[in-house]
Formats: sequence, structure tokens, C-alpha cells
Amino acid sequence: MATADDGTRGNRDQDTHGGSFLGEVKDAVSARAALLMIGVLALTALFIASYAGAFHSPKPKDVALAVVAPQQMSGQLVERLDKLPGSPLDPRAASSEADATRQIRERDIDGALIVDPRGSTDKLLVASGSGASLSQAVEQVVTQAEKAQKRTVQVRDIAPADKDDTRGLSSFYLVVGWCVGGYLCAAILAISFGARPTNLKRAVIRLAALAVYSVLTGLAGAVVIGPILGALPGSLYGLWGLGALIVFAVGATTFAFQAIAGIIGIGLTILVVVIAGNPSAGGAYPYPLLPDFWRAIGPALPPGAGTWVSRSIAYFHGNAVTGPLLVLSAWAVAGTVLTLAFAALTKGRTMINRSEVRQ
Repeated sequence: MATADDGTRGNRDQDTHGGSFLGEVKDAVSARAALLMIGVLALTALFIASYAGAFHSPKPKDVALAVVAPQQMSGQLVERLDKLPGSPLDPRAASSEADATRQIRERDIDGALIVDPRGSTDKLLVASGSGASLSQAVEQVVTQAEKAQKRTVQVRDIAPADKDDTRGLSSFYLVVGWCVGGYLCAAILAISFGARPTNLKRAVIRLAALAVYSVLTGLAGAVVIGPILGALPGSLYGLWGLGALIVFAVGATTFAFQAIAGIIGIGLTILVVVIAGNPSAGGAYPYPLLPDFWRAIGPALPPGAGTWVSRSIAYFHGNAVTGPLLVLSAWAVAGTVLTLAFAALTKGRTMINRSEVRQ
């Protein structure tokens, strides 16, 4: 028979068991871990929103198109193409086919319509090396516009994508791989030795290690995409240099975010590079096919700048790369300066944040 003491003891055991379970929950999922999980949830939602928002309904808008036609009809034709529903084209007159070809190769425009005043068949110049989806969109829009005037077009690709890069995506995937390598290198150092370097010397060592890693990773990517797979033409040395710059820029940016926010800095890098940068990079859909927001931010982020330069190296003889290279350099310099500055501010600190591993 149970006594009163037995019942009291049973209740005490139950309370102790309940308290023990709650303690296990608290140990397993701390308040900090719960906050980090909420942050991951937010990043997941943003990832879905960014990629779906950029890719769910691609439409050409203000695609730069040169028009070569006799003077008496050039202005009228440019005006008519400019007023197409939805403003898919941004037409402008060019003096000759040679002039239009030069502008395409220099990446100033995306296509050119060469009008034949003596017949009903015109020529359309495109460059699938800048993205197959863009050249196809230009062809579709111009063909429909010409059909409305009872004219036809013959398409000529003057900067075609390689036969082993038919969709023009190899350059994009190459840059994505380099970006991933950059922030993973910084993340591994954070997991192994603490997100924030304890002094300026440690910060310099980390940046030096990142520089060596960047050179090797840039070379690995260039060799794999070129000589091994044959998926992308162009200068091996040019792609190598680009890869080293991209990896260092993304890695240094990750260091800077970690110096500012600790381990959360890795999430900030994912937000900037993966969630905002990849869908706006002009890879799957070049800039003229993206919604306004993604088109605006893409050129200023590492994936977009890197994709533009890699395509220029592969298909446009390295033209029009100064601006994007300056963008990548700015990320690299800013990341380096912020990393060193925050390390200097924490000089003499003897303990790292409780959430970080001691160096």
C-alpha cells in the first residue's frame, strides 16, 4: 500500500523529471541557438522570395538594340520599336553594320537590326555568348515586330556561345563556385578558430592565408572549366586572375562581416552573395530579362560583376571589364580594411565571445 510519504516522493520525482527534461531542452536549444534558428528561417524565406522573384516571369525590358537603316526611315523605325508594348527594346540608331557589330562586341548593346531597304528580309545580329535566353528574347521580339510590318529577319550570331556551353551558363556556375569557395574558407576559419581574430596579427595571417587559398582556388576553377571540361573558352590566365579576385573579395567580405557580427557574419555573407547576388547575377537570365530590383543590384555584387567579366573573357575578347573589376576590387579592399580595423580595435582582448571557439 502506498503511504503518504510514497505519494510525496512520487510527486517530487515527477517534478524532478519534469525539471530535468526542461533543463535538457534548454541545454539542447539555448536562447542564442533559437535566435540563430529564427535567423536561418528568415534567410530561407528570403532565398525563396529572391530566386522566385527574379526568375518566375522573365521578360525583356529596355534591351539595347542598334538600328541600321537609311536616314529617311531610321528615326521612324527607332520610334516604332521604342513604343512596343511593355518597352522590351531600347533602340538607337547606328551608322553602319560595322558600327553596330563593334558595339555588340564591346558589350554596349545586345543586338542590332540591319534593315535592307531593297527587300523585305532584314538581318538581326545577336550575341548568345552574353546569354542564350537574352539573344532568344531579342530574336522573338524583333521577329514579331518585323512580322507586323510584313517583313522577315535572318539571325546572325556574331559572338556565339561555345558548343559545350550552349546556354551560356558555364561562366555563371564558375563564378558561383568561386563565391562559395570564398565564404566557405572564411567560415571554416571561424568554426575552427573563432569568428573574430583576437588581434591584428591574427587578422593579417588570416588574410594572407585567404590570399594563398584564392590563388589556388582561382587556378583550380579555371583549369576545371577550361582544359578539363572544355566548358568555357577564353584565356586561362584571365579566368585564373578573375577567380583569385572573386574568391578573395568574397572571403574578405565574410571576414569583415564576422568581425562586425561574430558567427552571424556568415549569414550576412549568405544574404549578400547567395540570396541577393546569385539571382541578380545575370546568369540564367541576363540583366535585361530581370525585374528592376535585381537588375539594379546585380552589377554591384560579386556574383554579377564576376559573371559579366567571365563572359567578356570567354566571348568578347575581354571587353567592358573595367567597371566590374573595380566592383570586385572594392569588395576586396573594403573587406580587408574592415577586417584589419576591427581586429585593431579588439587588440589585447583575452576572451572571445562565449559562442565562439577559443583560438
